[in-house]
Amino acid sequence: MDENEIREALNRHWAASDANEFDVEHDIYQENALLEYPQSGERIRGRNNIQASRIAQPNAKRFSVRRIVGAGDLWITEFILTYDNSPSYSVSIMEFRDGKVARETQYFGDPFAPGPSRAQWVE
Repeated sequence: MDENEIREALNRHWAASDANEFDVEHDIYQENALLEYPQSGERIRGRNNIQASRIAQPNAKRFSVRRIVGAGDLWITEFILTYDNSPSYSVSIMEFRDGKVARETQYFGDPFAPGPSRAQWVE
């Protein structure tokens, strides 16, 4: 898979995530893929288990991709994941092998108020 094909696969993945199209969303993963959430300590192994865990999520969710960067087998997506109208600024690090995601790590950060000490430099 070349980089254009990976970028297209990522675009399909995030669009399907936003639309709750679970089969399309999880097509990007290898059968034995590993998903990690370091902040909660969760590790979910296997495409079917990753998909089942996301289907079980009770919150209404939306995905808004800010940017995708990467090369070779390492790709990073910055996105805003909104659960029940509450945004979380998120980063997904995906490691590809043989054209599919073998490992994904996701980090989440809550929004915070701007710091007054930086105000003069903020656009």
